[in-house]
Amino acid sequence: MYQKSTVSASLEAIIVCLDLFYLVTMRIDLISLFLASVLKLIKYEIQEGRVLTGILAKVNLPSDLKNLSYPELIGLAAELREEIIKTISTNGGHLASSLGAIELTLALHRIFKSPKDKIIWDVGHQAYAHKLLTGRKERFTTIRQLGGLSGFPSLRESPYDAFTTGHAGTSVSAALGMAIARNLNKDKYEVIAVIGDGSLGTGVAFEAINHAGHQDAKIIVILNDNGMAISPTLGAMARLLNQVRTDSRYESAKNRFERMFRKVPLGKSALRLGKFAKRNLERVILPSAFWEQMGFVYLGPVDGHNIREIEAALIRARDHENRPVVVHVLTTKGKGYGAAEANAVKFHGISPDSGIKTDGVFSYSQVFGKTILRLMRENERVVAISAAMLDGTGLAQAAAEFPDRVIDVGICEQHAISLAAGLATQGFIPVVAIYSTFLQRGYDQIVQDVCLPELPVVFAVDRAGIVGEDGATHQGALDISFLRTVPNLIVSAPGDEDELQNLLYTAVKIGRPVAVRYPRGEGEGVELAAEFKLLEIGKSVMVRSGSDLAILAIGTMLHPAIEAASVLARENVDCAVINARFAKPLDTEMVIQMAKDCGRLITVEENTLNGGFGSAVLDCLAAAGLHNVKVERLGLPDCFIEHGNQAHFRSKYDLDAKGMVRRAKAAFPELFVREPLPRQD
Repeated sequence: MYQKSTVSASLEAIIVCLDLFYLVTMRIDLISLFLASVLKLIKYEIQEGRVLTGILAKVNLPSDLKNLSYPELIGLAAELREEIIKTISTNGGHLASSLGAIELTLALHRIFKSPKDKIIWDVGHQAYAHKLLTGRKERFTTIRQLGGLSGFPSLRESPYDAFTTGHAGTSVSAALGMAIARNLNKDKYEVIAVIGDGSLGTGVAFEAINHAGHQDAKIIVILNDNGMAISPTLGAMARLLNQVRTDSRYESAKNRFERMFRKVPLGKSALRLGKFAKRNLERVILPSAFWEQMGFVYLGPVDGHNIREIEAALIRARDHENRPVVVHVLTTKGKGYGAAEANAVKFHGISPDSGIKTDGVFSYSQVFGKTILRLMRENERVVAISAAMLDGTGLAQAAAEFPDRVIDVGICEQHAISLAAGLATQGFIPVVAIYSTFLQRGYDQIVQDVCLPELPVVFAVDRAGIVGEDGATHQGALDISFLRTVPNLIVSAPGDEDELQNLLYTAVKIGRPVAVRYPRGEGEGVELAAEFKLLEIGKSVMVRSGSDLAILAIGTMLHPAIEAASVLARENVDCAVINARFAKPLDTEMVIQMAKDCGRLITVEENTLNGGFGSAVLDCLAAAGLHNVKVERLGLPDCFIEHGNQAHFRSKYDLDAKGMVRRAKAAFPELFVREPLPRQD
């Protein structure tokens, strides 16, 4: 005879089942929630005792993972998390994404034979564990440092990095290209695209899925679903994926069943029934319908922190012969680090503690956020648009105050720009805040949808210029050049924080397409004026007069140019400094005046020299017939700038005061034969 507590548990189980039966008869969609509840109870054997340590020291390549036991894998996962947290806390980098993908990484490298099998990480900031397991653990402490490992997968860095992935949504396209190449070569290997649910929402990913589902080229898509991009994932696809994850009825059912199975007799039999339900869950779980309609075999959802369960799904995907397969893996962003799990947005990426405190100095992104909030309060027609970067661009406070007028479209830059164009046709003033490196993705929409019809869209181009440790995929080195080519578009850059707010105010007021570019990081400490000032389009400002030489500086280069002019003055060189403000339209009157007055010009910009601000000055001089003017152009070279801190690259490319003085001496030696003035400290 069962004890009283056991009988009570049995009665509770019966009541729960009757309760669920009643609910199911009322709402048939609870069947999927019930099965999802059972699925969550199917855990592989609990590993008892201490966590094994010292395993990472024995793992040098993915082949070393093959013979590890599951207790050893659990210990290795813990060591990987510890190493990533320790290193990224020192170096800065993308933390939460990689912590959430560790068990998935281990399973992938155990089931597949990388680098013969191609594993593509989308986006690459979830690949830190992958780097540690593929022959780079000894150099992992150099990640994102000058001369060290890249923060993203890189074809140049390792044969285990099948694709260079710094921008979201490209993995399925690349995977399909590799699979078609495999078939043409009559080769045999697997191609796996690991794509986050945030990346899945990009337009290019949907285009690739649409194509891949009807091609005779098998690929495996691993959907790493943590409900997050950088901020929480948005859109219809996200809602579809999150129904099982977030439905309150699912949570209630899960909790009640967990309690019941711990107490009820024949609980093991009930769990075996649950395993049967798990095998059939694919037939009723909601996301499967989308994938099957697109031509994919759908497997999942799978517990993304259960290595055995992931491996079982990967084996099924690997052994499927003909059709493309998607494996839906549920993970927790920031897994294993309580602070990151609790605030995945904050811990998506972290910066190292430099020890330098700059109280009262705002970053340019913060100034943008403050300014757009004021503009939205003053004008109800101003609307802000973000592509999954509300926090990064400084729009979080505006979104909280004006939730209907701050629109986050997810990682969809092209859509963001065309959306802005649609709003502009109806009398609104859209301000599109996008990082420079990601604005490249919307170039066609800038040209066709905004500038061709000359719609009043404002582009707030954040992270313009050198961004530092994120490296080649994220440097904002090209925007002046590619924006200068577009008719009807005004291209501007502030010299300090106050000028940023005034340029934004001007852009909102004038009813034309305007791009305002500004850098990553803190400003100059310039006080923000209480009142906005309307600036004249295409007009520069002489901040220092001079007759020997003129430095024409745009954006972040203004203050180093002023400092350089002061140094040159001690060398008895009378140097003018011009705050250009606008790359287009260029202040041609000022350029021509300086050319005639000085005969020597230095242009300086934190942008590639090809087609940039300096090129605009040369175009102006050529058009004016001023062929005898000596011009020295300072900017970024015609190459992709790797990772390292901003100060290093500004020094390397003479974009600081010392560099400007050095280049002035090299370009105009005749100015330095005179006796220098005595130094006055």
